[in-house]
Amino acid sequence: MPARKDDGMTKNTDRRHERWANLRFAIVGALLAAPPAQGELRAALEALAARTWQHPITGAQVSFAFSTVERWLHAARRGSARADTVGALRRRVRKDAGQRRALSSVLIAAVIVQHREHPSWSYQLHADNLAALAVLEPALGRVPSYTTVRRFMKERGLFRRKKRRRGHERASDARGRAIFDSRETRSYESEYVHGLWHLDFHTASRKIVLPSGELVAPELLGVLDDRSRLCCHLQWYLVENAENLIHGLSQAIQKRGLFRSLLSDNGGAMLAGETREGLARLGVEHATTLPACPEQNGKQESFWGQVEGRLLAMLENVPDLTLEALNHATQAWVEMEYNRALHSEIGETPSERFLRGPHVGRESPSADDLRHAFRVEEMRTQRRSDGTVSIEGVRFEVPGRYRHMERLSVRYASWDLGRVHIVDARTGNLLAPMYPLDRAKNADGLRRVIGPVAGSDPEAAAPTKTGMAPLLRQLIAAYDRNGLPPAYLPKDELARANASESTDATDDHPNTTENS
Repeated sequence: MPARKDDGMTKNTDRRHERWANLRFAIVGALLAAPPAQGELRAALEALAARTWQHPITGAQVSFAFSTVERWLHAARRGSARADTVGALRRRVRKDAGQRRALSSVLIAAVIVQHREHPSWSYQLHADNLAALAVLEPALGRVPSYTTVRRFMKERGLFRRKKRRRGHERASDARGRAIFDSRETRSYESEYVHGLWHLDFHTASRKIVLPSGELVAPELLGVLDDRSRLCCHLQWYLVENAENLIHGLSQAIQKRGLFRSLLSDNGGAMLAGETREGLARLGVEHATTLPACPEQNGKQESFWGQVEGRLLAMLENVPDLTLEALNHATQAWVEMEYNRALHSEIGETPSERFLRGPHVGRESPSADDLRHAFRVEEMRTQRRSDGTVSIEGVRFEVPGRYRHMERLSVRYASWDLGRVHIVDARTGNLLAPMYPLDRAKNADGLRRVIGPVAGSDPEAAAPTKTGMAPLLRQLIAAYDRNGLPPAYLPKDELARANASESTDATDDHPNTTENS
């Protein structure tokens, strides 16, 4: 008789022990609910053994021997005393369950070490190398089959990991991976729209043509809202740097509003001073994933799959694809399809969930405020000879009213030296703009009259007094009060000098005395 497939019995065998226990209870349960009279138990058991039952796994019709049914009845009676009738009818767990008799402790240690050194190897490659290692080191003993090795590695969580693209692994990557692997992985979602945004760059799988004829793989900046999965902004650039990151992120803020926190990886653009200081000035908390752990930003990684599988797939037959055409197609796809398509995980479209909230967003700052925010603030020493400071190798003139300040706090973006400001280091307020030094203009010889430093007025100052300084007069007065002569031996140099002059004059007129 063919096996029946109702209830998915042939497909789901993970609960086969429970299915067998339920069948056994269904067979002997009637004898527990209505125990037969004395002397009639054997006839009841023979009647049950003569019947056919549906197999709990395959669905086929089967029958069981008299002794089997009798054994199940006695087990059910013992379980009834412990209020665990069905549990008593389950198959007993082997005492050595979970143990690998075919794997010695030495082999287990070798497998663990091998996986730690080569986490990207397949299970088959691990088994083959373990067999080769046992030939070189007979102390390992007999190596079990590939199936046993694979089962053991899965039970111990020694799963295969994808190999990273970069040619070498940094020490920080290894530490981050070790921390990530030592902790459980859980899915998460922000409670509010604008509560958490994701940001990352993605290198395209195909190249575009530049006006110079060069083929390059563009970088895609994507900004996603965690709760709604809405793509706040999507744009292709030629390189991944802080300038392009802030260019795209500022557009996302202006289109959707100011968010509360951001999650990104540890790329150079994400950790740039302009990025981190700008987010702090806007009141945005910036968190980064562990190095070499893209799983922490899983929503962003999943989004890249849709970009490659749908957007770029529809452009695969477009010859000579340019950056402008790629960005045009990308904006149409993300706004007309992705943001409006039903999301399988949230059960609605990202646009609907974004609008439905709840949200903790804020109104977007102006374009100028965003440009002023995403800048780095540093201290510079003013060169007093010409009143300038050096920023990124360029000399900037300090306004005359700040000429007395030895060190200035300046704010600038390394890619936009047309917006450089002096700021108050205590409050962060912008004080004055600074402009590059124009040597040609300064050669005209025209100079402003230096005004007074703030808080001083040279015309109101007291006239300069002549004489000894006040401190020295004070010291002399204190010294003379002790009543002792000065602690030095005077020498009458002036008297000797006068006497010498008189002698010289007499020598010049030797006949003066005689004539008189």
